Amino acid sequence: MPSLRRSSTCGIARWCRPVGSLFRDALLIARKDLMIEFRTRSAFLAVLVFALLGIVIFYFAWDVTAVSAADLAPGVLWVIFAFSGLLGLNRSFAVEKEEGAIDGLLASPVSREAIFLGKALANLLFVLAVQVIAIPAVSFFYGLPLAGVAAPLAAIAVLAAIGLVVVGTLFSSMAANTRLSELLLPILSLPFFVPIVIPAAQATAKLLSGRPVGDALPWLRLLLAFDLLFVVACTLAYPFTIEE
Repeated sequence: MPSLRRSSTCGIARWCRPVGSLFRDALLIARKDLMIEFRTRSAFLAVLVFALLGIVIFYFAWDVTAVSAADLAPGVLWVIFAFSGLLGLNRSFAVEKEEGAIDGLLASPVSREAIFLGKALANLLFVLAVQVIAIPAVSFFYGLPLAGVAAPLAAIAVLAAIGLVVVGTLFSSMAANTRLSELLLPILSLPFFVPIVIPAAQATAKLLSGRPVGDALPWLRLLLAFDLLFVVACTLAYPFTIEE
């Protein structure tokens, strides 16, 4: 029995060590990308301006006698997040491709999976920062109180952002190797955004229309299932997308 316990403990330790190294390397990659963005702020400001401009345009095109704010706002919110996210994700690998730094990154001892997870984590924080400003802006323009639904709405935003980011990061790495990356990324990503945007919009609509949080739970579970599927599938697929 003691030998069996020692063998089991050693097996767990051997499994935990590469996983810990994977996440440690991913955090370093994410930190590097966020520091680059913090110094320039060019992508963040461009995406934020696009999101706020979209909210304002939808507001002035809104016929208040035909559609209620609770019916319109969820669609506006998630259409804007899907398209503004594409703007930021397009730069995920483009900067390193332009400077030739991607070759050095791939030649480093960091695993391909860690590079992908680090890029996705940096993009996730980027998208969440945009959401923190855009969601209150939608509440302000459309007169929707968020106080009672802030926590479940934040859960929807985080789950949807994870799905959008992992899919967008994977296709950004593929599109960065082409001369038409700005055109190719939306074409590849948008069909895979649909399973994320629809549950997010449906769950948001349930909350903003005053329905109980329990009515949004099936859509939240669906979002969580898509997130798990996309995170695992995209992480495993990424090393094949960068092979020559």
